[in-house]
Amino acid sequence: MNFRLSPFLPVARLPLAGLLIVAGVLSAPLSAKDKNKALLPEDILRARTVRVVVDPDAGEPLDQPGANSTARDNVEKALLEWGRLQPMMDGNETDLVIVVRTGSGRLGRPTVKGGPVDQRPGVGQETDSSIRVGGQWGQAPPVSNPNTRPQDRGPRVSNEVGSPDDSFAVYRGKEQYPLDSPAVWRYVAKDCLQPPTVKAVEEFRKALAEADKAAQQSKKP
Repeated sequence: MNFRLSPFLPVARLPLAGLLIVAGVLSAPLSAKDKNKALLPEDILRARTVRVVVDPDAGEPLDQPGANSTARDNVEKALLEWGRLQPMMDGNETDLVIVVRTGSGRLGRPTVKGGPVDQRPGVGQETDSSIRVGGQWGQAPPVSNPNTRPQDRGPRVSNEVGSPDDSFAVYRGKEQYPLDSPAVWRYVAKDCLQPPTVKAVEEFRKALAEADKAAQQSKKP
């Protein structure tokens, strides 16, 4: 939003306090809570299958190898317990794609990227109500256009700069490169990918419930 004073309004006649209030309103960022209040579109409400992936830009922390893979596992288990969305293995066409990334607790951290650390040959998960076992054959298709990203040079160490908090982003599936489109819902908070609650999944569940309720009310005569 651009704010421009009318050329016909003498600036000298505006009180300083008024100018400060206007500037504060225009510069105030939208809180995460406000963003999550936006109702989800109908196609997201109809979704029943999901693929959970680690953010392709994320690396595994040297002091916590496997942190992102563990976060993905936590999210998949929470989804299994929920029951509304069925997690699928990489390579399957799904209604949604959820991208996870663990925070560092600080603005920068050394990580390792590429090679075996980014691969998952199979999965074996057990919750209080279900068991999920699956295998991965071959290389999973990319979730974003590989031509816009550096080619994989094998395992390498880098100093990653990112959010200190965990992130959970939902994208539409059934597209060649889902991550090349904007996320339809996002949640960022400290330890929101950690069990036992997996707060990000709980918040997404609430967002879907609110959207379901609004959709039902809109259909009433």
